[in-house]
Amino acid sequence: MSLNMNMDGKTVSLQSGKTILDALRMAELDSISLAERPLAAQIAGEVFSLNFTPNKDTVMHLLRYGDEMGRRVYERTLQFVFIVAVRKLYPTARVWVRYSLGSGLFITLSDGDKVFTQEETGRIETEMRLLVRKGLPLARRRISIKEAVEFFEKDGQQDKADLLKWRRFSYFDVYQAEGHMDYFYGEMTPDTSYVDVFRLKHVWDGAVMLMMPRTDAPDVLAECPDLPKLHSVFHQSDEWGRLMKCDTVHQLNTAVESGSIRELVRINEVLHQRRYAEVADKILEKGAKAIMLAGPSSSGKTTSAHRLATQLRVHGLDPVMLSLDDYYIDRDKILPDENGEIDLENINTLDIPRFKQDLAALIRGEEVEVPEFDFKTARRAPEGRMLHLREDQPLIIEGIHGLNPQLVEGVDESKIFRVYVSALTTLNLDDHNRIRTTDIRILRRLVRDYKTRNASMEETLGMWASVRRGEEKWIFPYQENADALINTTLLYEPSVLKKYVYPLLNEVTPQSRYYAMARDIVKFLNYILDADIEDEIPPTSIMREFIGGNTYYRK
Repeated sequence: MSLNMNMDGKTVSLQSGKTILDALRMAELDSISLAERPLAAQIAGEVFSLNFTPNKDTVMHLLRYGDEMGRRVYERTLQFVFIVAVRKLYPTARVWVRYSLGSGLFITLSDGDKVFTQEETGRIETEMRLLVRKGLPLARRRISIKEAVEFFEKDGQQDKADLLKWRRFSYFDVYQAEGHMDYFYGEMTPDTSYVDVFRLKHVWDGAVMLMMPRTDAPDVLAECPDLPKLHSVFHQSDEWGRLMKCDTVHQLNTAVESGSIRELVRINEVLHQRRYAEVADKILEKGAKAIMLAGPSSSGKTTSAHRLATQLRVHGLDPVMLSLDDYYIDRDKILPDENGEIDLENINTLDIPRFKQDLAALIRGEEVEVPEFDFKTARRAPEGRMLHLREDQPLIIEGIHGLNPQLVEGVDESKIFRVYVSALTTLNLDDHNRIRTTDIRILRRLVRDYKTRNASMEETLGMWASVRRGEEKWIFPYQENADALINTTLLYEPSVLKKYVYPLLNEVTPQSRYYAMARDIVKFLNYILDADIEDEIPPTSIMREFIGGNTYYRK
C-alpha cells in the first residue's frame, strides 16, 4: 500500500512502512545545506522525528534551522553529540548545561581533581567532529521508569534519576549512541551528521561555549558573543540557586513537598529587594536624572520601575514615571514594512524627535507637555500632561526600546542611567536539560493574558513568534548598553504559575498549529509540583504582575 506525503506542498507516493526521511529522499528534499535541510517535521501541530513512519496520507511542514522548533531539534542533537564525546574521553565527568548566551550554550565540566584546559576542549571538539562524520543513528526507545532510574543511578547520573522520581508517567523515552543513553525532552535528528556546523570555544578551565549556526545564515557559524554583563547576571542567578539550595526541579519539588518552599519565597524576595536597592544606589551615585528601563516581554518591567521608584524614595527622591508607549505615532501614520505589515515593535513607531526634545528639556528643568497615547483610538490624545521635574524628581522611563541609543542622541549622557531587566532563570530539569528563559517568560505571559485579558492559550502562543522577532531585533542587541542588569526570575515561580495554565495547555489539540509549543511547556511542567503559597508572596513581588494582587496598580 502506498501513502501520499505532502511536504510543504510537494507530494510523493510513499510505500507503507517507510519513514519521512525516505519520503524526503524520494522528493530530493534532503539538502546538504543546513539552511535548506529538514531537521524534523510538523504534522497537525505536533513535531515528529524524520525517522517517524506515517501510517496514513499526511500533510506536513518541514522544520529547518530557520524555524524555532527546528533550531531546538538541532540544539538537542548537538548537545547530545557533545555529551557523548565527553563521556567517551572522560567517562566519569559531569557535564552541566547552564544557559544560552547569544547563539551558544554555556556549559561547565568537572571530574574530581581534573582540570579541563584548552587542550581538553580541543580533544572534545575533535571527538565531536569524528562522531558527526560517522553519521551515527540516534536510536530512540521506550523503557520503564524503574529501568531508567536504575540505569541512571548506575551510570552516575543521579540528577536524572532524581528528576524521574517526579515523572507522572510509567515510561520514559531515551536516545542511544555509542553506548551512551540520554534524553533531551524533544525530538532529535535521524543521525549525528546533521549537526556539522558548530565550534567548541574554551572560556576558562572547566567551562566552554558550544557555538551553533547563525539564525539568519544557518550555514555560517555564529560568533561567540562578548556579553560580560549578561554573563555576570547569570552567574548571580547561579549563586542565588546555590544559596537557596535550589538548582534543579528536584530540589524545588522537595522544597514544595517539605513546606520549606515558603522560606525559599522569603529569601528570593529579599534577594530581589537587595538588588533593586543596589541599582538605586548606583543611580544616586551617578546623579542620573533619567532612568531608561527596558527588557523583553514578561520580564517584569512595570513592577521593576515601581520598585526602583520605591528604593529612590527611601533616599528622599520623588521619582516620576513616564512610558515610551505615550510616544507612539498615530497608527494610521505608520508605514507598512516590505511585507505590507505594520510592525508595532519597530522603533520607528515612536516619535523619536519629540521624545528626545522632551527629554532634553525636562533634564534642563523646563516644563514640557508630554503626549498621552489613547490605545482605544490608536491615536495620540489631543492634549497631553504638563510635566516639570523638580531637583528631587528623577524620571523613570519604561519601554522595550529604552536601551536603544537612538532615543538619547544629543541628550546629556551624564544624566542618563540605563537598566535592563529580564527573567534569566538558571533552574535546570537536570544536568543536561535547562529550562529556557523564554519558557519562563511565555509561561508568565500565558498566565497574565488569561487572567487579565481572558486570552486563550492559542491566542498568546500565536503572538509569541512576532514578540520574539521583535526582541531579537530591538532589545537583545542593546542589553550590554545597560549600566545595571536586574534578573527578575524567581526560583519558585514555576510551582506557582503551573496551576493557572497547565490544564488549559493540555486542552490544546494536536490539530492546533501551536500544539508543539504547548507541549514543550507541558513537558517541563509535568515534572513540577504545584505550590499553594500565594499568601506568602508580597504584594510588590514581580510575581504579582502576572498572577494579580500587585498593590502598585491599585487606584
